[in-house]
Amino acid sequence: MSRLNTDDLHILLIEPSAMQRKIIMQQLAQEQVTEVDAVATQAEALALLDRHHPDLVISALYYDDGSADQLLKALRSSETQNDIPFMLISSERRRSQLEFFKQSGAIAILPKPFSHTHLVAALNATLDLLDQNELDLTSLDIDSVRTLVVDDSRLARRHIMRVLENLGIRHLIEAEDGREAIAALQRETVDLVVTDYNMPEVNGAELAEFIRQSPLYSHLPIMMVTSEAQDAHLQAISQSGVDALADKPFEPETVKQLLIQLLNRS
Repeated sequence: MSRLNTDDLHILLIEPSAMQRKIIMQQLAQEQVTEVDAVATQAEALALLDRHHPDLVISALYYDDGSADQLLKALRSSETQNDIPFMLISSERRRSQLEFFKQSGAIAILPKPFSHTHLVAALNATLDLLDQNELDLTSLDIDSVRTLVVDDSRLARRHIMRVLENLGIRHLIEAEDGREAIAALQRETVDLVVTDYNMPEVNGAELAEFIRQSPLYSHLPIMMVTSEAQDAHLQAISQSGVDALADKPFEPETVKQLLIQLLNRS
């Protein structure tokens, strides 16, 4: 199958400011993205979504009639639209205001104003998510890799699993937190653990410590996907025996390269 390009993308842009819409569309055009439906309100966006399935939704944080979190919740609860990649563009910096988007599998959160580098990275992440791009492993058949995905957010699990499936990993086992993950490990054979950090009951660092201290599971490669990679928790994460760390939101290509390193040496 041929590789998708940016000029293949059809984008829905929701931005209440006419000037900001013009600037964003100009920057998209510089990356050969010309199929853009630009609207100002949530109502207009939902009406377009009823008629068309875009490849990517790019949204401001607030509109006159709603907000990006309301729109994303509507998308994620829809049977036909829950797989549409979502990108937020916002001047908001507070973690509490952005955490929902990280946990809901946003493909990117761009600052306002954003740079050319930010935009290119986000568009490439979208292409990677839409494309089938299987891992090329030297020591394992990717179809045989069994992966345990651990995250208390159903939306985050769904996004992680979609990325893994696009990379050719088909055998996926879900757990909502570290306690469920430990139970799953005791009844299932797995080759890889991909876990969130911040979870109730047993968090990601505690799960990693359990795996490393167990003679049955200590060999398992562990990738931690967290929105706290730049936080004070980073030291606890690094000391828990994690092999690789990926940010939320993460870029599929980054995950691909980390998995190649982990699985080729396992």
